[in-house]
Amino acid sequence: MPGCLYLVATPIGNREDITLRALRVLKNASVIACEDTRHSKPLLLGYDVHAPLVALHAHSSDNAIEKLLDRVEAGEEVCYVSDAGTPDLSDPGGALVMAAVARGLRVEPVPGASALLAALSGAGLETARFTFLGFLGRKSSERREFLAPFASLPTALVLFESPNRLGELLADLHLVLGDRPACVARELTKRFETFERGLLSELMKRFVEAPKGEVVVVVGAPGPGRDEARADEVEREIDRLLSSGMGANEAAKVIAGAYGLAKRDAYQRVLAAVRPPDEVRNPDEVRNPDEEP
Repeated sequence: MPGCLYLVATPIGNREDITLRALRVLKNASVIACEDTRHSKPLLLGYDVHAPLVALHAHSSDNAIEKLLDRVEAGEEVCYVSDAGTPDLSDPGGALVMAAVARGLRVEPVPGASALLAALSGAGLETARFTFLGFLGRKSSERREFLAPFASLPTALVLFESPNRLGELLADLHLVLGDRPACVARELTKRFETFERGLLSELMKRFVEAPKGEVVVVVGAPGPGRDEARADEVEREIDRLLSSGMGANEAAKVIAGAYGLAKRDAYQRVLAAVRPPDEVRNPDEVRNPDEEP
């Protein structure tokens, strides 16, 4: 009879945040796959869990995953734990779960601590609807381009980020989304847990230097008229660039990079500023973005 793959949530900081069910499942496991065995071993031994540990991380081979799932198919109870929190949220567990589902194996989540939900509950923002974006790219241009489609989404946004890039992320959020209310949740469930709340422009000033500890950023949904305000901001920047003597093609590149817009969209906006409306091509028309007006 096939066994089960258990996805077990572990504490994100405070070691007391583990459930009785999680401990029971871990103690009964034939093997526990860990994102980092060195990180998980002290926690598990502290709760008298002595099942053998194997590493399963972002660089593990498909063969390593299949070997674990062979054990599930043979009737064993296999657990997976990430370094902290709920598995399969911005960690290597996703590939394991998808492979298990593809093989028709039983997958059972054992819920518990989650940095995502902890940050949402303490943010002090309207979070009935939210969109989880996880970790964004390392480059500012990548982050801005990724964020652009979410600018008008009527939900709160939740992001994970390295403390070393927090200041840059806040600047990109402010530029692409506007000056929204937000919260930076730091060191969740730990001794120095803090919730820094304010407008993105205010938080940018508070985090000029990188803070210590892990952070989660929650950004409030756009307020009324946000789309119109952002469009006006883009138009003002286009006017400024063109007034400085910059050509339309170069201005489009700058606008696309600054606001995370598709280059064709940015080019059409620049054309609208330099040509009469009846001379601007349809935005849906395919155009060489390097073609000068």
